[in-house]
Amino acid sequence: MKLIVTLCIVASLGVPGTAMAADPFYLGNWTVTTAVVAPWADPHRKPDGSEQARLMGKALAIKVKEISGPRPLACAKPQYKVTDYGPDMIFQGAFDEMQRANKKADPKALAASLGFVGGKIKTLETGCEIEFHFVDDATAEIGLNDYVYTLKKQ
Repeated sequence: MKLIVTLCIVASLGVPGTAMAADPFYLGNWTVTTAVVAPWADPHRKPDGSEQARLMGKALAIKVKEISGPRPLACAKPQYKVTDYGPDMIFQGAFDEMQRANKKADPKALAASLGFVGGKIKTLETGCEIEFHFVDDATAEIGLNDYVYTLKKQ
């Protein structure tokens, strides 16, 4: 009996890594790689490109206690929450609003035009101005002032 207890204690000491959780997938360094005019933008008015020019190629770091980078992507005290959104809810519900105004506007097709597949889109709520919608664990998209920006994990 003592041998079994000793073996159990030794075995539990030999696997300390299993008790520690891995860092969340979204933590790390990201770079703004592309920007496209958002599907919800007014087609008769070209959005201001100055912010797009300022953000292209810029890096941001999503850390446990802050998001550092250019404004308005930076966040001093984020409150992270990862949620699965439907296509109608990404970009603060913009695709749902489009569908309410025009029944032919299909949120799933609009999301697919930006690279999203399926009915669930992993979203990082930050508690700040920006939400990150993930195409995959290394590609995120954000909506900002009539543009959709793509960020790639470095």
